[in-house]
Amino acid sequence: MITPAAIIAVASSAALVILGLALILTVWRVVAGPTLPDRILALDMLTGIAIGFIAVIAVKTRFSLYIDIAISLGLVGFLATVAFARFVLSRGNIKSKPSASAANGKTQKRRAGGKKR
Repeated sequence: MITPAAIIAVASSAALVILGLALILTVWRVVAGPTLPDRILALDMLTGIAIGFIAVIAVKTRFSLYIDIAISLGLVGFLATVAFARFVLSRGNIKSKPSASAANGKTQKRRAGGKKR
């Protein structure tokens, strides 16, 4: 008969392996992301993966302080994602290649708040 502790040990080990694979793929996206929004989303995903790691370790070690750490990391990660998104909006065009109409100077530039001049 399988004990509940054994089930938790196997499940937490499997979760750590899956989170490790997700971490590798997400780091690859941060390094090779073709655009800035891709990299920002990958950084947000890294925060989620770190929260998952902390939660699994909390379950595995039965140390409940890790849950508080995971919650605070979630709050900080959310604020960082909002700050990065605001940065992308302030840059205006997120594509590196200018369009044909932008090269002619017929487009209106956007201000930091996203309003047209």
